[in-house]
Amino acid sequence: MHAQTLRQYDRLGLVTPSRTRGGGRRYSSRDIDRLREVQRLSGEGVGLTGIQRILELETQVEALRSRLAELTAENHALRESAGRSPRVFAAGRSGEVVALRAGTRPQPRGGSTALALWRPRDWPFDD
Repeated sequence: MHAQTLRQYDRLGLVTPSRTRGGGRRYSSRDIDRLREVQRLSGEGVGLTGIQRILELETQVEALRSRLAELTAENHALRESAGRSPRVFAAGRSGEVVALRAGTRPQPRGGSTALALWRPRDWPFDD
């Protein structure tokens, strides 16, 4: 690639190499891969603005894949820890949430355990 082309790509932010103490450009292997991608897209007729957008989207996709991997690992860890001590939630008398171990029932608090049956006044059936 011509030096003028490299400077233009640097100005546009398509490829931003690191700098030496003297101000020269130092291209990493990642930068070289990116230059090849720019050259390939340019050869296919994509303009520099289009190439810039494509590279931005590729960077976003890469970041999203990384975040997805993090969240998947976190989800897996949470599922494993939840499997060790499964909990069930129930509603108490006053509507509060009560945490229980799986397979247990809430214990009645004091008083009666009787069941109240409500029927409307115009209930057509007798007992």
